[in-house]
Amino acid sequence: MAKLSRRDFIKISVVGVGSLTLGQFLSACGHVLSHAIPTASLPGSPVSPTDTPAAPFITTPGATAVPPTETATPISLPDLVVARGGEPDGLVRKALAAIGGLERFVPTGTNVIIKPNICVAHPYQYAATTNPWVVGTLVKMCFEAGAGRVRVMDYPFGCTAEEGYTVSGIKDQVEAEGGEMAYMTPLFKYVKTPIPNGIDLKEIEVFEDVLKADVLINVPIAKDHSSTRLTLGMKNLMGVILNRNTMHVNLGQRIADLTSLIQPGLTVVDAVRILVANGPSGGGDLNNVRKIDTVIVSPDIVAADSYATSLFGLQPTDIAYISAGATMGLGRIDIQNLNIMEITAGS
Repeated sequence: MAKLSRRDFIKISVVGVGSLTLGQFLSACGHVLSHAIPTASLPGSPVSPTDTPAAPFITTPGATAVPPTETATPISLPDLVVARGGEPDGLVRKALAAIGGLERFVPTGTNVIIKPNICVAHPYQYAATTNPWVVGTLVKMCFEAGAGRVRVMDYPFGCTAEEGYTVSGIKDQVEAEGGEMAYMTPLFKYVKTPIPNGIDLKEIEVFEDVLKADVLINVPIAKDHSSTRLTLGMKNLMGVILNRNTMHVNLGQRIADLTSLIQPGLTVVDAVRILVANGPSGGGDLNNVRKIDTVIVSPDIVAADSYATSLFGLQPTDIAYISAGATMGLGRIDIQNLNIMEITAGS
């Protein structure tokens, strides 16, 4: 299938959104789903690793002195990369290059699942679903890294999977790059799974393919949410379970418990457009959307979410599931102490 340009897709999707009712916008996803050249880093983040002292140069009497072999200084990769400016594909590529390349996370021949947010049938401009070019670029880069199979999936609540996959634009971009759009509808594929480290949630029914994947890449869109204040990486994992209602008691802790079971190898936060009000669906109002052309990448899901709160003028401790995840040791909340690289992707 030919890959749509962003301009063509905007023309198509704006016409298509006219058929959606305001009620659909308001109800969809509602209550139930809820190293590269360094530039700048956050204050307090480490600049470089401590140099290892050289071994003393010792000779034996009568022997020819041979100086010790010099070893290369280890490269210190950042804990988290923030890329700003430019198009979505460039943001993703430069952020991943700075953190060591996608091949660091996707070994040759692996079975990869990419989990975006596709909870409603909205065009991507409304910032309720993950940007399709962010997802498509990740699919392409997985194959470039040598992945054997790449599937993209979510379990929408405000629409059918086919509607969500198509209207969001994600299906076109994924298939154009050779990936598969997988449907999470066979109920028998949800398996009751113990959560050994869960504090409040001890077991949950999880889509089996997610449990069996070699690599899980989590690609949330950063957006407002009525129940948790924000939907970010940890909250996005609710899209791999069957019964969301189970989560809505002690929600923050239960999201952290779920994260202790489903730990992505990489989290890529899409903040090309962010939804700043009336989340998770946005009410079909573009006034609730801010275009900030940003992508956040980290293998630490708690750190990625912690940094993303700053896009909304919040602190990590303002989000219950982030605090709970840090308390459980699932990642770092003290972003001021992390090695964070901020780069400009260019126009």
